[in-house]
Amino acid sequence: MPPRTPYDRHVLAHLAALACGVDPAIPGTAGAVTAPLRADAPRCLVFSPHPDDEALVGGLALRLRQRHGWQVVNVAVTLGSRLERRAARWAEAQACCAYLGFELLSPIGVPGQAFERITPEAAHADPAHWQRAVQAVAALLRRLQPRVVVAPHAGDGHGAHVGTHRLVRDALEACGDAVDAHLCWSEYWATQAEPRLRLELEAGEVAQMVTACALHAGEVARHPYHLLLPALLTDSARRGTERVGAPGSTADGVLLAALYGWERWTAGRPAPMPPRTLRAAEDLDALLC
Repeated sequence: MPPRTPYDRHVLAHLAALACGVDPAIPGTAGAVTAPLRADAPRCLVFSPHPDDEALVGGLALRLRQRHGWQVVNVAVTLGSRLERRAARWAEAQACCAYLGFELLSPIGVPGQAFERITPEAAHADPAHWQRAVQAVAALLRRLQPRVVVAPHAGDGHGAHVGTHRLVRDALEACGDAVDAHLCWSEYWATQAEPRLRLELEAGEVAQMVTACALHAGEVARHPYHLLLPALLTDSARRGTERVGAPGSTADGVLLAALYGWERWTAGRPAPMPPRTLRAAEDLDALLC
């Protein structure tokens, strides 16, 4: 047995928290507390490569919905690769979105259906299929006129995530100057080298994200994504100190944070936004005006 250290208790407490788990059938039934939709509610579109991504990277969207009364629409880009699970995954996404106060939308306009083969390889192998998907997303963007678009960053480490990024980029290019929005590029499977927005999250918000993820019961049954989320957001707070802030920056007390790439799509082209840490007490609505 290795020698004991002053940090044994710290490590064991972390492992005990992971082991405790929660029955995913229990949480979430009452719904998260949300602000009423504003009469002039701006719209945030979340493009989720798979059901559950809306919870895993949804800190920014959740803040906009709950604190500022925005309309948040989760676009289920795909329903995963397992045919036998797709109906269940749509139902799980419905439960998750109902809990978070999000709306759920099929990208092809048919509830319970979504795109297939949204990967970089598919874009090359079947350009006609890809262009149909691009035009469908471009039509959504033109119709819904989002103020904020959330989608994975270009190197997010999973084919469907990278494909979703390219799909949204191609659709924005097809829209040209018909769309004016903040682009917030999320990360889950791989970090991005230059995130530009570090959003401090409160413990209660992260608990809601964990609860929402747990409602994807089939997914967390095979892998406890929900229980690992706080650790990911803690590490994001650490990395963001020096990746959004300057290298060598001193820790600033942010313990939980979501990191996003941040651009403004305006006049038919993207423009990088200045790096920013937004503390939990600051106004995200004003930042994204």
